Amino acid sequence: MLSAIWVAFLILALLCGAATGRLDAVTAALGEGAGEAVTLLVGITGLMCFWSGVMELVQASGLSAKLSRALMPLLRPLFGKAAADRQAMEAVSANVAANLLGLSNAATPLGLRAADRLYTLEGRRGAPDTVLTLITLNTASIQLIPSTVAAIRAANGAAAPFDIMLPVWGASVFSVAVVLLAGRLLRPLFREEK
Repeated sequence: MLSAIWVAFLILALLCGAATGRLDAVTAALGEGAGEAVTLLVGITGLMCFWSGVMELVQASGLSAKLSRALMPLLRPLFGKAAADRQAMEAVSANVAANLLGLSNAATPLGLRAADRLYTLEGRRGAPDTVLTLITLNTASIQLIPSTVAAIRAANGAAAPFDIMLPVWGASVFSVAVVLLAGRLLRPLFREEK
């Protein structure tokens, strides 16, 4: 689906360039953009490899498991009756901890396991509130170390690529709180009739 969207954008850009008589500028921009993308990719690869290694060490050292256990009491109120299920809450807290530490490769299977357990507890498919809460926490996740953004900033010449950490933390905590609150407030409007 995403590839179809990109092809549509490319065709639209070419059509607009041809219609305005600026096709040469559009084709030149395509070449420049592709070159800049490769330069950026090469620039961030080293830093991304470094932080991926650090995060693997965090996971192997057991720090992520300890963080997961520490998060469980904070997450219980968000999951209603599912909070009583130990397996579900372990999976949810492990997923949130992995996202918090920037372990996206580990967070994905943990999130799938958590969603599967939450669906099992609900006894139905569709969009149970607990699964929607998990998706919300996953999508608007808080990261302690925004390594991807810092890597992009470093590749573009930022003198202190990690000086954004406080604003990133504030914005992400605020966004998670707003999304969870909006979900709670809007839930009665979209509740399924049983």
